[in-house]
Amino acid sequence: MHRIARNRLAAALVVCLALTGSAVSTRAQDSEATTAAKLRDAALKDGWGYRFLEGLTTEIGQRLAGTPAEARAAVWAEKALKAAGFDTVERESFPMTAWLRGEETASVVAPAPQALVVTALGGSVATPKQGVTAEIALFRRYSDLLAAAPQSLAGKIAVVTQRMPRVMDGGAYGAANPIRRKGPSEAAKRGAVAYLLRSLGTDNHRLAHAGATNYEADAPRIPAAALSNPDADQLERLAARGKVTVHLVLTPHSEENARSWTVSAQLNGSARPDEIVLIGAHLDSWDLGTGAIDDGAGDAIVAAAGRLIAQLKTRPKRSLRVVLFGAEEMDYSGPAYAKAHAAEVPHIVLAAESDFGARKIYAWQKPIGSAKTGFVATLADTLTPLEIFLAPQPALRSGDDIAPLRKLGVPVIAMRQNGLDYFDIHHTADDTFDKIDRAELDQNIAAWAAMAYLAAQSDLDFRKLAADAER
Repeated sequence: MHRIARNRLAAALVVCLALTGSAVSTRAQDSEATTAAKLRDAALKDGWGYRFLEGLTTEIGQRLAGTPAEARAAVWAEKALKAAGFDTVERESFPMTAWLRGEETASVVAPAPQALVVTALGGSVATPKQGVTAEIALFRRYSDLLAAAPQSLAGKIAVVTQRMPRVMDGGAYGAANPIRRKGPSEAAKRGAVAYLLRSLGTDNHRLAHAGATNYEADAPRIPAAALSNPDADQLERLAARGKVTVHLVLTPHSEENARSWTVSAQLNGSARPDEIVLIGAHLDSWDLGTGAIDDGAGDAIVAAAGRLIAQLKTRPKRSLRVVLFGAEEMDYSGPAYAKAHAAEVPHIVLAAESDFGARKIYAWQKPIGSAKTGFVATLADTLTPLEIFLAPQPALRSGDDIAPLRKLGVPVIAMRQNGLDYFDIHHTADDTFDKIDRAELDQNIAAWAAMAYLAAQSDLDFRKLAADAER
C-alpha cells in the first residue's frame, strides 16, 4: 500500500476510535442519567423512609447521647439497615461523658412572682440543692454582656435576651451560637452566679430550646439554662420597670464512663470498592421531644437513599457508606469518627450530611472544582424536576459530623433545605413525628438517592479537582 494511503487509513482509524470512545462515553452518561432519574422517581412513591422515621421516633423516642435510649436506637437502626439490603452493617461505640437532665424550674420572686419556662443547657452544672436566688442583670445584646466590666455581675444572674432572626438557610443560628456556647463562661468571668439566655429559636411558643454549652477552662462553671422566648420577653418588660429577682433550680449530673454508638451500612462498589462516598446524619437527639426533625429525618433520608441504590441490579463503581453518627449534640461524633477511621480518610472521595430537618430541598452546592464536569451537569438535570436548583457557590461544608473529615481533605457536596420554620421546633419538646410532611421527606430522599448514586458511579477525582481549584 502506498505510504500516503497508509497514513490516511491510520488517521481514519484514529478518528473512528475517538468517535467510538466518545459514543461509549455518551452512552454511559445516558445510562447513568436514566438510572439516577429512576431512583429519583422511585423515592417519590416508596415510603420506606417515612416508615423508618415513624418507627425510630415511636419505638425508641428520644435518644440522648450516652444513655440506654441511644444504645437501643443503635440496635434498632442496625436491624433496620440489615433488612434494607446493605452488604455490611456495623455498630461501633466510643467513650464519652454523658450529661443527664434533672429537675429544672425557674420563677420570678419579685416584683411579680410567676413561673418561668426553662431548660438546662447540655453540659450545665447543677445549682445548689436549694437553688439560686438572685437579682438579674439583663442584656438585650450579647455584645453588651461582653462589654461588662469584671465583677460587675457579682452575685447576679446574667440574662441575655438577644433575638435570633428567621432566615431561610439557618445562618442566623451559627451567628447566635456563641450566646449559648460561650455565654455562661463570659458571665462567670464577670462574677455572675448563673446564666439564662433567650432560646436560640424563632418561635413564640412557651417552650425552651435545649442545646449544649462549652465551659472555658479559665472561668468558674455556673448553672446555665435557656428561657422560652415569651419568658425572655417577660423578663425584658419586668426589667424595664425595675429590679427583678429570679429563683433557679437545675439538677443535672454527668456520668464519666458512658459510651455512644455510631451505626454504618455499606454497599460495596462493583469496580473500585476501596473508594467511598459517605452520606450521613446523626442518630442521637435531645431529650425533650422525640428527635423527629433533628435528626431522625436525616437518618431516614440517607438510609432510604442507600436502600434504593441497594435495590439496583448492579452496584455503582464506588462503595456507598451510610453513617448514623452518635453523640452529635454533645460534640463527640465527628472527632470520634475521624479518629476511629483515620486510615480510611484518604479513601473517602466525597461526603455529605443531612441535618436540617425534613423540609424541601431548594438548592444544592457542587463539590469545589467540579463545575464543568458531566457529574454536575447530570445531577443538575436530574434534580431540576424536583424544583432544586444548582447554587453558584460550591460546598464549603455539609454538616457538623463530617466537618472533621472536611478538615482532613475530604471534599463535600451539600443539599440546602428550606429552614424558615426549622428553628421554631429545633431542640424543643415539639420536635415530634407529626411535624413531618411525607411528600417533603420523599423529595429529600429522591435528591439524595440521585446524588449518592451519581457520585458513587462517577470516575471523578473530587480531591484533585478541589486541590486544583484551590491553588
